[in-house]
Amino acid sequence: MIRKFFVATAVLMAGSASALAADLPSRRPPPVYAPLPIFTWTGFYIGGDIGYTWGTDSHNNAAGNLYSFNTPQGEIGGVHVGYNYQINQFVVGLEGDADGLNFSNSNTLALGVVSFYESTRIPVEGSIRGRLGYAWDHLLFFATGGAAFGDIQHQYAVTAPTQLQVAPNTLVTRYDPNNPYSSTRVGWTVGGGVEYALSNNWSVRGEYRYTDFGHSSDYLASIGQTITNHIIEHRVTVGFSYKFDTFAPPAPVVAKY
Repeated sequence: MIRKFFVATAVLMAGSASALAADLPSRRPPPVYAPLPIFTWTGFYIGGDIGYTWGTDSHNNAAGNLYSFNTPQGEIGGVHVGYNYQINQFVVGLEGDADGLNFSNSNTLALGVVSFYESTRIPVEGSIRGRLGYAWDHLLFFATGGAAFGDIQHQYAVTAPTQLQVAPNTLVTRYDPNNPYSSTRVGWTVGGGVEYALSNNWSVRGEYRYTDFGHSSDYLASIGQTITNHIIEHRVTVGFSYKFDTFAPPAPVVAKY
């Protein structure tokens, strides 16, 4: 009988201890809440572009008379690299690009008995620009502008009568001995576009830019004339970028209660 009493007492005390332990506050840490990463445009990025260019190249002589009006155009493709920094919904950045292009055309202008031939070509160009944008989550609207650089190439030829004709009305072509003319020109460019982030790292974009390479002069010894040309270029491109997370700001701290 006494033995049954002690067994019952032990069972009762064990149950009471379990109930008391359940009522005590837990000392185990709460489960860690892992927030989803917050997207940001901040970071270094690199990417590529492809598109089309068109424009005008006007040529005037020293007196200001129009010699020719060329309309070069062609495909363009290249790479870009830059850095963005996001402050609330505003994004500021710096970007540079280098492109190869087939921006070219030629034109022949009849000046009485003289024909004036001129060709324009830009095989390589680049720019360094600032960017200012407004972010709507993964969507970024931006404006851009800065300095543009281009390898400008011209060729000229004059077809005119010669006093040393081998037959009546024979025409000879006189190419300038310094032909072709090539120079690196510095101008300005401005434009804008839209970019969409597919993920925290990958984004796609579309952009339009207007570029003015200014005026330059070429002296044609064959006709004793200085030709001043002025190139304006338009471009529309689409592209992609990959953003590195190395220099992105850390995710905000989430308090634990």
